[in-house]
Amino acid sequence: MEEQRIDAPGELRPAPVEYGAAVDRYLAAAGLGSASRRVYRISLLGWAWPLVDRRAPTGRERRGARPPVVPLALLDAPEAAERLRRGLAGRADTARPRTLDRELACLRAATAWWSARGWITADPAAGLAVPTPCPAPGPAPAGTSVSAVAGSTVDVPDRARATLALRAPLRELTLWHLLHESRAAVEQVLALDIDHLDLPGRRTKESAPGPLRWGPGTARLLPMLLAGRTAGPVFVTDRRAPTGTAAADRCPVTGRGRLSYRRAAELFTAATRPLDPAGHGWTLLVLRDRAPRSGRAAGRGTGSRSSGAP
Repeated sequence: MEEQRIDAPGELRPAPVEYGAAVDRYLAAAGLGSASRRVYRISLLGWAWPLVDRRAPTGRERRGARPPVVPLALLDAPEAAERLRRGLAGRADTARPRTLDRELACLRAATAWWSARGWITADPAAGLAVPTPCPAPGPAPAGTSVSAVAGSTVDVPDRARATLALRAPLRELTLWHLLHESRAAVEQVLALDIDHLDLPGRRTKESAPGPLRWGPGTARLLPMLLAGRTAGPVFVTDRRAPTGTAAADRCPVTGRGRLSYRRAAELFTAATRPLDPAGHGWTLLVLRDRAPRSGRAAGRGTGSRSSGAP
């Protein structure tokens, strides 16, 4: 008989004994859309093979394959972490690092949820890291932390890269790239108006609230974000601004208001929640903390100005 455990506040349900059932319970409570739920299911069930020390199918065989039946208690076994590590290494031969990051993030989110409910006592995914592609691109850049060199997945630049690989609305992607490439304070970026920008030069004009420079990611996204607008805030809300909003904080074309720090932070935290092993999501600060740029461009950043935590 299954052990009785608290599954949700005020709700007493049996703890699942099988890994696939635990996956179903997690997805039912995750509040994901149908497309995201399908991606999560494929990713999570794909870990069933390495848990029983079998190589997972690849290519077209992977989508239609029936995963093995795995007792959930196997995640507490001493050999579980090593089996998952070997499975991850095997997947690295046929899958892109971005795909592996997503699959590993799905597993971490699920195991954290199961652990919080007492279904498992250990987290075999805690120490896993996506293998570094070979040949290596070169020595680690100056400023990379020891944890990054050792392969730790908690390194801040790794979190920034994982975030920028997410599928997100154009406004959010542009904001995240600009914060990451300029290392500017969030308030400074949200205060930008369209006439502050020197798009061909990839920098702000002297009239801007502080000098900024950005890279190719931002340069690719900004023109698409600004299409049809020639004045007003760069980053605007999804709805028209309330009556009484200052003209400087309103788009003269769409009537939408300037995006606030609070809303930008909420959207970022929600978007990164699936990537966070704890399931809480990250703050915008992870986009700023990275290896410092070299050369004159680094000296034209925002200095030591801090944006504060969202």
